[in-house]
Amino acid sequence: MIDPHAPAPPGPPPSWPGPARLPVRPGTGRFLVLACVFVCAACGLVYELELVALASYLIGDSVTQASVVLSVMVFAMGIGSLAAKRLRWRAAAGFGAIEATLALVGGCSAMALYAVFAWTGGWGGLWASGSRWLLVAFSLAIGLLIGAEVPLLMELIQRIRRQDAGGAVADLFAADYVGALVGGLAFPFLLLPLLGQLTGALITGTVNAVAGGALVLGLFRRDLSRRARWLLLIANLLVLGLLAAAAVLVDDFERAARHAVYGTDVRVALQTGVQEVVLTGGTHGRPLDLFLDGRLRVSGRDELPYHEALVHPAMNGPHARVLVLGGGDGLAVREVLRHPGVHRIDVVDVDAGLVRLARTDPALSRLNGHAYADPRVHVTAEDAFGWLRGAPPASYDVLVCDLPDPGITASTKLYSQEFYGLARRALAPGGRLVVHAGPLASRPRVFWTVDATLRAAGLRTVPYRISGRAAGFAGGPDRTTEASRAARDWGFVLAATTPPRLSLAPGPPRPRTLTRAALTADAGEATRTRVPGLPPSTLVHPRYTD
Repeated sequence: MIDPHAPAPPGPPPSWPGPARLPVRPGTGRFLVLACVFVCAACGLVYELELVALASYLIGDSVTQASVVLSVMVFAMGIGSLAAKRLRWRAAAGFGAIEATLALVGGCSAMALYAVFAWTGGWGGLWASGSRWLLVAFSLAIGLLIGAEVPLLMELIQRIRRQDAGGAVADLFAADYVGALVGGLAFPFLLLPLLGQLTGALITGTVNAVAGGALVLGLFRRDLSRRARWLLLIANLLVLGLLAAAAVLVDDFERAARHAVYGTDVRVALQTGVQEVVLTGGTHGRPLDLFLDGRLRVSGRDELPYHEALVHPAMNGPHARVLVLGGGDGLAVREVLRHPGVHRIDVVDVDAGLVRLARTDPALSRLNGHAYADPRVHVTAEDAFGWLRGAPPASYDVLVCDLPDPGITASTKLYSQEFYGLARRALAPGGRLVVHAGPLASRPRVFWTVDATLRAAGLRTVPYRISGRAAGFAGGPDRTTEASRAARDWGFVLAATTPPRLSLAPGPPRPRTLTRAALTADAGEATRTRVPGLPPSTLVHPRYTD
């Protein structure tokens, strides 16, 4: 048995090379090290958020991408911290090399991810997942480098003035966490809106390289050999030169990558503050395509069947007051305006920039029939869920949900039981609600989960679908945009507080692509695919998975 009060066995004390030879007083040197910790922590968090944001845009499903990035990065930080133990006796040189590498890898990560997505994403096969594998690789590499910073910074602080480990750790982590706070706030409120993802990452890498290089070459230069000083200086200058060259060329790169994704016929490309909006075609007989955050939202080749199937069955009945949720492109509003007896249409879309483009772009406004010029149309730029919470009860005869796919994480609340409860409250007696529920053939569980959620909110439902969309195109809110995987149908659910009747209005207008017979036949086919026993999706328990 070991006596707990027995003295430790004799042995040499741990070696310590002694205090560093600094060009400033120890107190100033210690402050400069903690300032570098602050800057590096801010840069590290920006790299994490940039990977999450870009992956969510390029790949989709923000919850999954955030989970992958953060879990891989935290794991890699632990491995990097262990690996850095071997560099503690050359802490200054090791820290300088790590910061130069981190600045290059983190600063160029956004451009590399976008390049792979743009130039290899359409090749199919393994190449279609290239962005996902590169995301994991960057998360791993950046996590390893960030994790390696901590032991080396601890060693540098101790070189300035030896102190107890607990006090040194407290000072280091305080600077680290405050820096992370600043980086986390700077990314969404400063870097992203002012510089964009690509330039923001490059600027962050530049700050990272300057901070690390200045600390080592300025404060700890006497700890380095002449050869190490020159190597670090050259390495940092090369990194800064590469980042500067990339920043100069970033606009040309982004333009070339956009053409690789959307084709050479890009007419409009803008960031609205909510999403990236790209318009292609629409002139000289070329069909108009509208992309939102990289997803083909409207294809001039086949938008008409989608919007007719979405709107016309719901307009069979009283329709003086109509609410359109989403649909900022104006195409659903166009179909509503074709019906006589419409007195007012309220459009609620979160993106005022898209609505502005639908009003002013000649090709898009021509496609939507200049719907926003009609005085009966009133637009509110607001989140649909929040707007419905304040909507007066029993206000609308028809409610059209022209919203993004439920499989996109940010949209799941717009397909929740709580959302449909608010929509039910806004319906007048005898009113109808229609919902786009995704492609039925390829994602039946998602479709029938929407149906189950509507029924859980106290609504009676009639599911239907239409088929025959243009091959190779995925216009509409569906998630998949790859031509090889594009669904060949659209699924919808018509709902009301009493059993709704699925039909078309007996009088005008006559739909150009939709007939009563086809609607009835396709509804029968949809009903036969029912997946029973699915639970509803709620805000706290979203269930829209393939």
